[in-house]
Amino acid sequence: QKLIVYPSPPSALNTCPDPVSAVHASQITVLDPTGVRTRLFAKTNPECARVGDILLVRQRTGDPFAGVCINIRRRGIDTAILLRGQLTRVGVEVWYKVYSPLVEAIEVVQRAAKRARRARLTYMRKEKHDRGDVSNVVRLYLRQKQALGIGEK
Repeated sequence: QKLIVYPSPPSALNTCPDPVSAVHASQITVLDPTGVRTRLFAKTNPECARVGDILLVRQRTGDPFAGVCINIRRRGIDTAILLRGQLTRVGVEVWYKVYSPLVEAIEVVQRAAKRARRARLTYMRKEKHDRGDVSNVVRLYLRQKQALGIGEK
């Protein structure tokens, strides 16, 4: 009796050599179709957001939050930023996922005067280095933006 030998199925390695990165890239194209957020946190962009900048994050729910960026965690689709601000004169740190659908916009309110010499500014938690309340800087930025007629809100 003769055995039937079936041909082996096509290799998945040939069709998609790195499936995880392909999924991440497809998710980024869905969550950031214009590429604004990708450019804002790309290391190759000279105008990218850096540690030490004051950022304003607008969410779909709740009030916008502004604070000093003390950490940027670049992990593709899981890229996140840590902002330190003040609410009712109490220091607050909030992590935001850059590509989250709940985040409407991320704006650079004020650039750092000079480049930070650390990747993570955790020393800003100490009272000596704390930037304090940034609401005055944000208020001035929003007033200038409104006067120029750039923003809708």
